[in-house]
Amino acid sequence: MTYTLSITSEDDEATRQALIEPLRTYNQAKAGPSSYLPLVVALRDEDGVVKGGAWGYTAYGWLFVQLLVVPEEARGTGFGRQLMAAAETEALARGCHDAWLDTHEFQAKGFYEKLGYVSFGVLPSYPPPFSRFFFRKALVAAATGAA
Repeated sequence: MTYTLSITSEDDEATRQALIEPLRTYNQAKAGPSSYLPLVVALRDEDGVVKGGAWGYTAYGWLFVQLLVVPEEARGTGFGRQLMAAAETEALARGCHDAWLDTHEFQAKGFYEKLGYVSFGVLPSYPPPFSRFFFRKALVAAATGAA
């Protein structure tokens, strides 16, 4: 069989799925079913319009928070904590034991630390001159009050 390479800046969903499917099959053969399930907590205004929220998924007993958005005018009012608490509570209900996420130095690093997240990695100069931080939190210990 002959293969060729192509490069594009188009984020074609069909191509993405063509890459994901064999990877998913391989991973499940090695690690078992992931129980992947999207997890979305929407923050809506009085008209029902989404203005923020948490976006991620649960898989292999972990919650991954990919996006957390609180409207600028609502920052510092507790909505970020509420969104994270709702996502973590749902993750626990789904059988998750831990959560992970990443954030930039200029975003919510201190916020996540206040919520009990601990850094497990740093990617320096992304984007320069800042760093990107990777965090995790044990949900089971947090839910039971254990350390």
